[in-house]
Order: sequence, then C-alpha cells, then structure tokens
Amino acid sequence: MKALIIDQVSSHIKEYLLNHGFTVDEVFLPTHDELVELIGDYELLVMRVDPKIDREVLNAAKKLVAITLPAAGTNHIDLNYAEEKGIIVTNASGGNSNAVAEMTFCKILEMARHAINANNELKNEHRWNKYKWLGFELKGKTIGIIGYGQIGQRVGHIARGFDMNVIACDPLYNDEQMAAMGAKKVSLDELISTARIITIHTPLDKTTVGLISTREFNMMRPDALVLNMARGKILDEEAAYVALKEKKVAAISVDVLASELGSASVKGESIVDSPLFEFDNFTISPHIAGGGTVESLDALGDITIENISRIFKLN
Repeated sequence: MKALIIDQVSSHIKEYLLNHGFTVDEVFLPTHDELVELIGDYELLVMRVDPKIDREVLNAAKKLVAITLPAAGTNHIDLNYAEEKGIIVTNASGGNSNAVAEMTFCKILEMARHAINANNELKNEHRWNKYKWLGFELKGKTIGIIGYGQIGQRVGHIARGFDMNVIACDPLYNDEQMAAMGAKKVSLDELISTARIITIHTPLDKTTVGLISTREFNMMRPDALVLNMARGKILDEEAAYVALKEKKVAAISVDVLASELGSASVKGESIVDSPLFEFDNFTISPHIAGGGTVESLDALGDITIENISRIFKLN
C-alpha cells in the first residue's frame, strides 16, 4: 500500500507506516491542482488543513481508502462526498489541547501587560517609558470561554490557576456538567456582556460562522480582550475592524484569519493582508497554536497512528 504525507506531521507517523509495509511519499504542501495529479496512486492521505479536499480531488483519488488528519478541524474536506465515495476521514481531536490553551494564555498575558507593544516601541524607537504600559492582572477577572470541549476545558483549568472566574458557553453541556468541569454555564449573550476576556474555542460549522459579529461587539465591555483561537470565519473580521476603530473593545488577538491561506503560497508561506493590521491593539500569529509544538505534533501523530491502525487493521 502507498501513503502520501503532504504536511508537517510527527515523524512517528512515517515510521509507523514504513514498519507496517507502506510505501511512503512526502510532498510538502502541494497545491489543489498538484494534489489532483498526485492522489490517484495512494490508499492513504495524511494531511492537516491545506489544500481543500473537494469533489475534484476525491474523484481523482481512485484508490483512496482514508484521509487521516493529525489535526482537529475537518471543515476543509467535503465530508459528505467522501462518505459517498467510501473514503474514511478521521481527525485527531484533543491531541493539541494543551498547546492551544498555553498559546491562548500567552496571548492573554501579552495583551493584559502590553508586552508586544512595549517591546516594539522600545526596540524600534528606543523609548524606555515604564509609565506608559499600565496593564492589569488576571487574578479575579472573568474569562468567558466559547466552546468548552477539550481545548476550552484546558483553558479553564489554566485560568483557575490564575484565580480567575471561569464562565463558558457550550450547548453540549448542562449546568451540572459544566460545574463539574470547573466553569459556570452561561448564555452567549451573558458571556459576551460580562467577561473581561473572551476566547473562542468552538468548531467552525454553519452555526458558528460569524458567531461574533457587530451585535456581539456592541454588547462587550470596552475593556474586553477578545481572542479567536479556533477558525477565522467564526470571528467577523469586518465587525472586528469597526470594534477596534470605534474603541468598543480594548484589544483583539487571533491565531487564524478567514483568508489565512492568502495568495502566492510557496510551500507553507503565504502573503496575507488584513485591514486589522493597522491597529496596534490587534495581534496575530500564523495558525501555530495547535500544531506549533513538538509535543502537540507527536500527540496528534499518535492519535493518527491509532486511526490508521484501526482503518487498515494493523497490529
């Protein structure tokens, strides 16, 4: 059997496949059209979030048995058509929970203490002004977590370590279940209007596209910090621009953009732009929260190996 790996993944996956009789090819980040040309020879595709797996790719995948993702999100794959074609799609939900949660708090602390802006001013303008960057401590503040799955729960656990008040919104859990996981269950409106820090950790689907938009920004505290650590389209970026322009919130930080694949992609490096880049109180990282640590890649890889073993009935 033949496997194709098309993204940066744990070395454990290739080692496992080779040890179980697979021929493994690695083509780093082929374009959609390149993948259409490549995919016909393979029984297994190992990928993360790029390129989009649409009908054209799936129709070209004449031998494909499975697509395994060492990642959580599957919104870039036409799951219904894959099922019609008999192609199994698996993800690795939860393997990167700690990595995303730690990155979330990295961003929260940077915003609360103005760390990035202070650094940039000092290095670029050589101005040593310790009176300008008055921040706030997390102790006693309320963090609102939108989506209380494995990542959201880990964020809540860390927040309690900072002596924060944890509230969360997730339709999958009732009040008692949420309380057992260390958070107070609230409605989205209550979360939006009361939390000092609002962080998004919910999947992208038809119910969450534009979940945080003009209405929600208008309800927020003017000193609120807003984070999107999930998928770009959950946060309405036009509404976010207006919110920053009109000082409806204190700061926004994201790990994702709706247009993050950008243009002129060269093996992982894309040219992206956004009107949000004009604001000093908007910070961004290039979707590195979940797969940006050695530990998370290996954890995701080990879940992927379990999925491969089950699908192909390997020892």
